[in-house]
Amino acid sequence: MLTKEQILAVRDLGFEVVVVPEWGGEVTVSEMGGKARDALMEALAEPQPTARFQALVLSSTVVDDGGSPIFTADDIEQLSGKNPEVLTRLVAIAMRLNKIGTKATEEAEKNSEAALSGSSGSDSLAS
Repeated sequence: MLTKEQILAVRDLGFEVVVVPEWGGEVTVSEMGGKARDALMEALAEPQPTARFQALVLSSTVVDDGGSPIFTADDIEQLSGKNPEVLTRLVAIAMRLNKIGTKATEEAEKNSEAALSGSSGSDSLAS
């Protein structure tokens, strides 16, 4: 059985390295942890202009090699002024990785239904 230390030490958030020719390099787009996702959902509670929405998503999902966000709240305004095609492309990847949006929701529901239909009916965690 895994220990608390083992669980907390593992980097369990998926990521994707994306080439951004317009920026002359690569960025890493990551899944968000629960805390980051909650903060993003809170920031998006009110409707946002598209560029600001995209900047908020990317500030929560573009990370360094250690998995820490490279952008802060202070960068949102400047980030929202970047090439809209790049922002749109990166946000699409972030939303796919984080299972955010209509298509992701439909896919999750489909996977959930498949898992339920294969269920043993037991409430036990042991097989």
